[in-house]
Amino acid sequence: MEIQAEYLFTVVINQEKQYSIWPAGQTIPNGWRSVGHLGSKEACLAYINQIWTDMRPLSLRQQAS
Repeated sequence: MEIQAEYLFTVVINQEKQYSIWPAGQTIPNGWRSVGHLGSKEACLAYINQIWTDMRPLSLRQQAS
């Protein structure tokens, strides 16, 4: 099944290494950048769930080490 463009999302990340999804084709907000993963909402959330194992912001993780 092909996903229509209006239902595509891209995975984005900010400077604190926090992930989110953003509708494909829309301008990504300042402070965020695409990680290059594009797909359905469910596929993007599954991807984030797989790679984002420590939910703490990067600055907090660095303080703890």
